[in-house]
Order: sequence, then C-alpha cells, then structure tokens
Amino acid sequence: MNNILITGGGGYVGSMLAKYLAKKSYNVTVYDLMMYEPQLFEKDDKIKVIKGDIRDQNLLKKNLPGHSIVIHLACISNDPSFELNPTLGKSINLDSFEPLVKISRDANVEKFIYASSSSVYGISKEKNVTENLDLKPLTDYSKYKAICEKILFKYSTNNFCTTVIRPATVCGYSIRQRLDVVVNILTNLAFNKNEIKVFGGKQLRPNIHIDDMIRSYELMITSDTKLINKKIFNIGFDNLPVIEIANKVKTIIGKNVDLNLVPTNDNRSYHISSKKIKDELGFTPLKNIDDAILDLKNAFENGLLPNSLNDAKYFNIETMKKIKLK
Repeated sequence: MNNILITGGGGYVGSMLAKYLAKKSYNVTVYDLMMYEPQLFEKDDKIKVIKGDIRDQNLLKKNLPGHSIVIHLACISNDPSFELNPTLGKSINLDSFEPLVKISRDANVEKFIYASSSSVYGISKEKNVTENLDLKPLTDYSKYKAICEKILFKYSTNNFCTTVIRPATVCGYSIRQRLDVVVNILTNLAFNKNEIKVFGGKQLRPNIHIDDMIRSYELMITSDTKLINKKIFNIGFDNLPVIEIANKVKTIIGKNVDLNLVPTNDNRSYHISSKKIKDELGFTPLKNIDDAILDLKNAFENGLLPNSLNDAKYFNIETMKKIKLK
C-alpha cells in the first residue's frame, strides 16, 4: 500500500501530509486545483501533482488506477467559504463525492479515508461527544459532511476499506498556511498587531496540532483493515475555552498584547471526545495548542509568513472571492 492519492493535497493539512508521507518513502500523488500556492511542490520530485477538479470524473478515472489508498481532503472548507457560493459548495462537497468513491472502488483502491468534520455533531450538551451520538449539523457544510459519511459506508467491503475521520480544528504551521482558524487567527493578531479581540470567551473549541493530524492519517494507512473498516474516529484532544486559548497566545508571544473581551450573543460551544481512537488504535497526541502557537511564532520571526494580515492566500474566503471558482 505504497501508492497514495491525496485529494486536496495542496491544502493546509494536505500539503504537510504529502510532504510527510513522501519522506516516509510512500509514492504520493496530489490531486488539487492548486489555487492557493500553485508552485508548492515544483521543487519536490518525490510528489506527483495532478492539477485537477474533484468534479472531473474523466480525469479521476485516468489517474486513480494504480493507487492503493485515497485520502479525501478536498472540499470547500469551513462555513464562510461554503456560504459564499452554496451551489458551488454542494457540487464539490456533496455531488462529487459518490462518483469519487465509485471510481476509487472500480480502480481497485484498497483504502478510502474520508476527512469529515467534528462540526457534524452540532452543539451537544453531552459531557463526552463520542462517535455514536446522533448528528445534528447546523450548516449545509456540516450536513453534507454527514451525508457523505453514510454514502461512503454503502460501498464498504472486505476489499474496499472505508474510514471516516472527524477532525477538530487543526492548528499550527503549514507550508500552505491558513490564518482563519481560531488558534492561528489569535497568534497572527497577537504577533503582528499586539492585540487580540475575543468575542465571548467561554465557548469551548476542540483543536488538534497539525503534526498529530498527519500522524492520525498515517495510522489509518498502516492499520489493519479489520480495525478501521467502516469505522469513524474523532481526532481532537484540546477542548479549551477561547479565552484560555487567547491567554496561552498572549503568554507565548511574550509581547505586550492587549486582550479585549467583547460580549456576543453567539456562545455556541463545541467539544469532542477522542477516547475511541486511543482505546482501539492506541493513538495519543504528541503536541498541543502551546506547540502550535510556538511553531507559528517561530514562522513569523523567521519571515516564513510575509504580509500575514493582508495576503488573501492565508484566508480561504478571501481567496475564494478572488478566484471566483465555478
């Protein structure tokens, strides 16, 4: 199982996953529109790049044969980007999904790993938000993620292993950086503006360091199919109030950072339990939010994220507005 195709391999998580797996001597193919960093892999001869749309079934049929594993990350990511053009979002996040699964199965792919989202649970008052709870997605983005999970499991067989990952919000440094997720937003503002504005603050947000997110995908690649076939795993270990995250940022950045609390009517809290992946597969995180903040701080200090307050490439919704994808 050395030939891996990553849809969305040019994204925030996908780009780091591709680099990581290539270093581990996997044969990695990135299938991506490459909208954010077109030259991302130009100097990397270990990674094959197919610049393509996930809706292009003919291109998929041409390129999927020969791959033993598909890791499906490609989507219009997060609610604001999705809501910018709901028709586009549906065509990419939902309508293209079942054809991709069928083409993968027909190409003799052995494992199909799908990146869903922990947002499928909606707001839960349960102390432990586990994989067996009823799903109550609040947005179309989350609803389509939940629908795709059900579609995928219809195709599960002993020869076509299907696994769903429900990640928390990923944080930390990437070669295709996002600065529109909570830990990264706060760190960017603290380092570059010396101020953080927190709306509410008591709301819980689940997070996972990008390195641990990548390790979880590697675990799915290497795990026996009997342990992961037709299974769902939450991935997210830091369930912290936003105000606590902000205080961590302020401490680690180490400057005179002004922290301003702003009242809000939106006090939605999200949290998840990752006990299942620990108990069944032995997975535990090696890093935490503090590490993510420190990694970003080092990236800013070393000039790896220039113009981080204004460049559209760091903010999914701004790039979506700019390119006007149809």
